[in-house]
Amino acid sequence: MPDALTGPGVFTWNGVRYKTILSPTETGGAMSIVDSWSPAGFGPPRHVHEAEDETFVLIEGSCDFWLEGKSFTCEPGESVFIPRGREHTFRASAGEPSRHLVIFTPGGFENFFVEMVREQFRIPDDMERINEAALRHNMRFTGPPLGVE
Repeated sequence: MPDALTGPGVFTWNGVRYKTILSPTETGGAMSIVDSWSPAGFGPPRHVHEAEDETFVLIEGSCDFWLEGKSFTCEPGESVFIPRGREHTFRASAGEPSRHLVIFTPGGFENFFVEMVREQFRIPDDMERINEAALRHNMRFTGPPLGVE
């Protein structure tokens, strides 16, 4: 795991490590950037961000994406733009972890991760409470993670 994702300011939830490297307070709310490390095969349930565009920039490993019925894989150095309101999910490809930057525009959604870490909610055990938190952060879950149909 990269040194940047250990130590102060790093939060772990469901095996994923998060570090906000640019906060909305530093950008006047325009954006936030989260450095994220996901273990091999991990990904969230399908979901929609109602208020934020989301951009992934792959640094290490690869990620499989699903965006409104289309599946594709991104490798290091590639990026994916997901406009707000579009159903999507991703997972670190099997066999290796993935490190990627996640850019939210406008910023603020990273607070969802902070809440998940603080409460240590578990997927799928705590999905009712996770769904409640997601709605507070303008997100809704729409289906299972990749590979869980």
